Amino acid sequence: MLMSKAVSTMSLKIIALLAFFIPLLIGCQAEPYQTTFDAKGTWGTGNEPDVTGNVQGGVYDMAVEAESGIFWATANQRLGYGTYRLEATQVDGPLDNGYGLMFLMDTQRNDFYLFEVSGDGFVWIGRCMERCNDDIVPLVEDGWFPSDAVKVGINQTNVLRVEARNGVMKFYVNDTLVGEAEDTVLTEGDIGVVVETYGAGGVQVHFDNFTFEPADS
Repeated sequence: MLMSKAVSTMSLKIIALLAFFIPLLIGCQAEPYQTTFDAKGTWGTGNEPDVTGNVQGGVYDMAVEAESGIFWATANQRLGYGTYRLEATQVDGPLDNGYGLMFLMDTQRNDFYLFEVSGDGFVWIGRCMERCNDDIVPLVEDGWFPSDAVKVGINQTNVLRVEARNGVMKFYVNDTLVGEAEDTVLTEGDIGVVVETYGAGGVQVHFDNFTFEPADS
């Protein structure tokens, strides 16, 4: 990944993989959430020319053929402040990419917080408003920044963790703190997994063991 990418905008083309139904959820879930992706559950899946997302082999398998874009799948949950944790492993494709988790997503407006790493050792932390089309706000550094905490290359598992308490968020990669931010624009919402491409397709990522522990009241 080129350092110049640190000041670039997010990709313009966006496809969301949504479930065929969205349950009516009232209030934030106060109980822990966990999925090992041994079953589809409420996660959205789909097969499109540019992207496929399926629960299979005990992981959420997302493959993106589009040369440029950000693609996600959501869990149809409503969660609030707490600790989010996800394991992500790139299994194919160029290393100039982004992959990770989204949280506190407003599914009506498609606003969300985004925490990504790249296959070549970079991190992006920020807030996307209206599907990342216009209002993109980096919350740590000015965009992508390098971090030795990221395990680079193919078949390397990166563990992403976010601790969010009353708008104060701490971001960890493989148990190493990589950034802190304070932002209260979004306080509850859905979760999801994300893959982003920059100039070349063929990126495939396996996601596993997505958990949430609510913050102490």
